[in-house]
Amino acid sequence: MTFFFTIGYGGRAPEEFVGLLVRHGVRSVADVRIRPDRASMGAYVKSRTPDKGIERLLGDRGIAYESILELGNLFKDRDDWRPGYRALFERAGDLLVGRLEALPAPFCLLCAEKRVADCHRQVIADFLVATKGWTVDHIE
Repeated sequence: MTFFFTIGYGGRAPEEFVGLLVRHGVRSVADVRIRPDRASMGAYVKSRTPDKGIERLLGDRGIAYESILELGNLFKDRDDWRPGYRALFERAGDLLVGRLEALPAPFCLLCAEKRVADCHRQVIADFLVATKGWTVDHIE
């Protein structure tokens, strides 16, 4: 059985964010943002090179990083994004989560929203629990 976490960096200082991951024993982070390269994200931006941004922040603490764009929320600009995103998982969920199985466990799904209830990572986690039998802990 696979155990995984989810976390949002919103409103957290980088040191607090990484400290939470370390305390929970996270070995790798799966970035599920559709645009991790936005410069306005400061320390959480995915830079062109791994010696900067989120990759350096995590790498300095021995945590692997993987951007998984296919898990990004294509419907995020809609007020009612949940039905479309859930429908996507009903049709192609196994294909979308395929790369998660290769990550060093325990891994953590990463997005911006601090509360999982406000984020599409809840849909991903629900899918993994329901279809794979995995166990999740949302770091809030």
